[in-house]
Amino acid sequence: MSRDVLGLIVSFAFVFLVIGLSRPLERRGKEGSRKFVHVMVSNWWIIAMVFFDSPGFAVVAPAVFVVLNYLSYRLGLFSSMERHEGRRDLGTVYYAISLVVLSLLTFRQGAAPYIGAVGILIMGWGDGLAAVVGKRYGTRKVTIFGATRSLQGSLTMFVVSFVVCFVILSIYDPAQALLASLTVAAGATIAEALTPLGFDNLTVPLLSSALYYALFFPGSP
Repeated sequence: MSRDVLGLIVSFAFVFLVIGLSRPLERRGKEGSRKFVHVMVSNWWIIAMVFFDSPGFAVVAPAVFVVLNYLSYRLGLFSSMERHEGRRDLGTVYYAISLVVLSLLTFRQGAAPYIGAVGILIMGWGDGLAAVVGKRYGTRKVTIFGATRSLQGSLTMFVVSFVVCFVILSIYDPAQALLASLTVAAGATIAEALTPLGFDNLTVPLLSSALYYALFFPGSP
């Protein structure tokens, strides 16, 4: 069995394990189960970096979940990760689309998968924990362009995004880790604060990776 095929098996096993583990959390509230899936699935990117060397294999699992997540949104297949707050909230689909786009772009020759890790793990951990903190402790809220965010949630987004980015870049680009992490965390926080209706699952990861690539990646034009 090739490493790529093994990677696909591990990928699907991991995602379905996360979904399975989220089911008991539904009893304590659907938002908790959703955020558990949101945070944990982002760690799939680490599996991809271990097993895949090309976008052709890296994109398979995310592409499948674009379809499955849309079907779940329409049919309620995976209830633990659906919000059911209206037909326009396609956040889980946008999440998978972000994985597809960054898999295609950062696993290709001349790029580097850790660029995608910056965006995906910020989306998973930063956005996920910001929502948890904002929902529980958010007392000062502002609505801009239809997106309502709390000061506490946005601060959490910035801090967690910085930590995630700094950990990644300390391994792959230590010389620029501090400045790049501050810049990317600020951009991700602004994107998350201004983006409504689940579209932050597109804007946050894509902007975060793009900011790092454009301003700091040694191989960028």
